[in-house]
Amino acid sequence: MILPIVAYGDAVLRKKAIEIDKDHPKLKDLVENMWETMYKASGVGLAAPQVGLSLRLFVIDATPFSDDEDLSKEEQEILKGFKKVFINAKIEEETGADWAFNEGCLSIPDIREDVSRKDTITITYQDEAFKTHTETYNGLVARVIQHEYDHIEGILFTDKLSSLKKRLLKSRLEKISKGKINIDYKMRFPSLKKGR
Repeated sequence: MILPIVAYGDAVLRKKAIEIDKDHPKLKDLVENMWETMYKASGVGLAAPQVGLSLRLFVIDATPFSDDEDLSKEEQEILKGFKKVFINAKIEEETGADWAFNEGCLSIPDIREDVSRKDTITITYQDEAFKTHTETYNGLVARVIQHEYDHIEGILFTDKLSSLKKRLLKSRLEKISKGKINIDYKMRFPSLKKGR
């Protein structure tokens, strides 16, 4: 089932998400719905807060990046098979050089900006079977994980921009929160909630 993606301005995107356990109701269905929603919107990652649920859960399929000819063959191969569910994730360490990359977000459509992040991360998380993993990633995989991880911490990529850039984007962000945008996937806008 395709879920509406929550737009910029909704309070759920600003909350630090809560941990879940293996008895969470209909978790398997939620994960399947998140995959379906992400693919419908042509995304490479989707976090539970983006579908209105303040849960420490996100999904990533970095395969679309594997076609990037600017990347090494090795990185293309890593991206090609990278499809994972992250539950109760915690980034243990961010190291390496800062590097900028043009990021976008399904909750903030039609805005893309260069965001600087560390090259390498070590993350502990649980998979769908609630088996715990601690793994280290770098490059584009690390960046996609960092972006989705920020969502479960209540952080958006626009928070990482300069104050000047934020001011320049303010009116565009307000339009998104009011639903004044053309998109080809289902969204939920904070200013259009019932009772407002």
